[in-house]
This record gives sequence, C-alpha cells and structure tokens, in this order.
Amino acid sequence: MAKTYLEIVKYMVEAKFNIDGVVDKPDIIGAVFGQTEGLLGNELDLRELQKNGKIGRIEIDVSQSSNKTFGKLHLPASLDRIETCILAAAVESVDRVGPYEAQFAVEKVEDTRSEKRRKILSRAKDLLKRLLETEIPDSKEISEMVQSDVRASEITEFGPEKLAAGPDIASSDEIIVVEGRADVLNLLRNDIANAIAVGGAASNIPKTIIDLVNQKEATLFLDGDRGGDMIARSILNMAEADFIAKAPDGKEVEDLTRKEIIKSLRTRIPVDQYKGLGTSGNAPQRFQKRSEPQHFSAPRPQQATTSIQAAKPPAQPQPPIKPAIDAESPEDDAILPKISPESYEPASKLGKQSHAAAQAPVLEAQVMAQIASSLDELSGTLRSRLYDNAGNMIKEIPIRELLGEIDYSSNVYAIVLDGVITQRLVEIALQKNIKAIYGIKANPLTRKFHDITLYTKEQGKIS
Repeated sequence: MAKTYLEIVKYMVEAKFNIDGVVDKPDIIGAVFGQTEGLLGNELDLRELQKNGKIGRIEIDVSQSSNKTFGKLHLPASLDRIETCILAAAVESVDRVGPYEAQFAVEKVEDTRSEKRRKILSRAKDLLKRLLETEIPDSKEISEMVQSDVRASEITEFGPEKLAAGPDIASSDEIIVVEGRADVLNLLRNDIANAIAVGGAASNIPKTIIDLVNQKEATLFLDGDRGGDMIARSILNMAEADFIAKAPDGKEVEDLTRKEIIKSLRTRIPVDQYKGLGTSGNAPQRFQKRSEPQHFSAPRPQQATTSIQAAKPPAQPQPPIKPAIDAESPEDDAILPKISPESYEPASKLGKQSHAAAQAPVLEAQVMAQIASSLDELSGTLRSRLYDNAGNMIKEIPIRELLGEIDYSSNVYAIVLDGVITQRLVEIALQKNIKAIYGIKANPLTRKFHDITLYTKEQGKIS
C-alpha cells in the first residue's frame, strides 16, 4: 500500500494544468503515474518512490468550465533537490489525460525548509530581545561584579573623621592620598590598598591626613583639574608630602584604567619640583616625566600595596644618552632631529652682549666656543647643561627636569639644551639671573628680552 504522507517534506513541486475536456481527479493522477512510468528508470519511478516514502500523496485542486478542466497539482518530495527537479520536469511531460490533450507547467519548486528558517530566525530575534531585556550578565560581567563587591567590602574607615581608606593604610610605610571614596575604590580594584581619601573640601583638610602625611612617605594622587591643584596647595600648606602625581588632563582618579593609574604614579614628581613648576594661574596640568622609571613593590599576593621608590635628580654629571621620545613631556617641541655643526654659525659670530648683559662677567672667546660646541655634544640626547660664568659645567640633566633643576641650582650663568628655547624657560631664567641660553631653535617670543642672550643653531643670536 502506498504511503500517504511524508515524515519530512523537503520540497514541494507546484504545477498548473489545462485539459481540453472534463475529467476527474483520479484521471489526472492516473495520467501522471502512467505517462511517467519507466521514463526515468526504477529509482525515480513515482510508484516506487511513493512506496518507499520518498514522495507523498499528490494533491489536485481542480476546476471545470466550458468543457475544460484546469487547476494545480502539488507533489511533496523528500528527495534531494536535483532528483526533485527531475521529477518536476517529468510531470511537465504529461500531454494527455484520458482522450483529451493536456498541458502541465511547473510554476515553482519550493524549499519548504526556507519557511521554517524564516520562522526560526523571527523567533530567535524575539527570544534574544527578551533575553537582553532581562539583562542577564555574561561570565566576564559576573566576575567584575563579584570582584567589585569584594574590593568595596575591603574599604575601611580610618581615623576619628572615618575617612575612606584601603586595608593597608595603617600598616604601610607609604600612603597615597586621593580626593574621594570613589578614588579609593578604583585603586582597590587595581590592587592598590594603601590609599586614603581626603573626603572634604580643599579648605578643610582632616587632621588625620595631615598626621599621616607628616609621619609616612606620602604621594598626593590628584584629579587632572584645577580642583586637584587646590587640594595639593591646601595639604602642602599644612603638611610635608613627598611626591605629587596627577591624573591626565580633564580626568578623575576614579575613572582611570589600571594602565593610566600605574603610569600616573610612575611619573610622579617630588614636591619641590612641583612647587617650582607653579600651582596657580596657568600651571601646567601635565607633569614632567622622571628620567628613571619608578617601581612598585607587592607586599600582598593578590592585592599589592603600591610602593613607589623616590628618585632624586642626579647629583653628578651623566654621560649623554638618547632617551625614548616622550609624548607627554611639557617640552613637546624639544624633540628634534640631529643637526650637524655646519648648519649654524660659529660662536665667534655671537655678536656683542646687550647693554644689561654687558654688566655681567664676559666669557672669553674660547669659553664661548666651548659652550657653543656643547650643542654638538648634546645633539640627539634631549639633555641640557648648566654652566657658571667661568665656563665650567655645573650639571647635566634631561630636558624634562630642566625647569625644576634651575630652581635649586645657584650661580648658573648659561644654559645649553638639545631642544627648543621657550618663553617660559626664558622667563624662569631671568628670575634666576641667568645671562645666556643656547638651544637648537626657539619658539616665537611675545616680547624682546634685553637682559639675556639667546642663541640657536637655526637663527644664531636672536636677542
């Protein structure tokens, strides 16, 4: 007995027919089976395929009008698409039904699974939308939530003011002073457990903070805005901190990534150098990077307390080195290619000193040449030298430390730097009664300086 249905219908052959006479459904089905029998061999014989469950019952939609019969034929199949198309072509070969001529034409071979796919995709979209609406976190988010909660639970209250602090604030020899509780929490998330928050306005620094800063090695880690400078001034007026670190311009400590935190702490500067840069008005928000990298100690296995080793400016002259280009140095325009000695005039063409400079000791010609020649020695090193009025070198330092070094150096007569002479450098040099600056080139100056000699490789004497 032939099977009347298929468990899986892969394709549906749909054909229309026109018959020049009045016939019934069995006549049409019999014509299809009879005229295709033996046409394609036993493997594609309709009767055999139906017995084996490869095709289903042929359905006929029939209509009759004016002694003619017309309608549609539907043939379900579970064959592959090539065999299905062969059967569809065989159906088109039927040309008679009973005594009447007939025409069969296949309109389409439809993949019934495509409709299922559309329904599956539509349903999947609905399920995903519902899933997202319930805000189910992924494994990474769950880990971060758990870690954040654990870190938050470690925040302690320290001192009579109950200031937010890390668990190592009492036992650590070094502390990091930040502005608020959120800053302490962010440092805890990044395994820094020796931070304490000021927790108030710049005008009301807690006594606990003052005592801790005076007793321990303290780093003030401040936001990259004017508010951070105000808090720094307030603390420094009442206590002796050791270092200053600041977040990048416009950022707050609570928003920094781990990389930004480590970078900010490694580029901290001594308080004396911070005071030398100035902390009011148009004070620079970016600090000068130190010439030696800072290191972190790890007293705890999982939550290491950050400990930064202090680095003093070198006391003795160092041989010229070629440091890596630092994009965050305040003297960004000091990074220049090497310039050969032939590209500038010799020192003998420096010209006469200005009226005010003439009152200071005048360098001998050979001393002048020695200082000018040091530009060649420093070329490509991004370093600078300080000279006294006898032409003796006082100190050689990286350019990034020049402004701070000028403040605690005395008897400086001339500065030589492998970089750019800026207006700020000239103004600070005038305050220290320095009489000459030699550099690679100079930025445009807003006014003439008559009390100092400026000389560059590119322009020669410019004042």
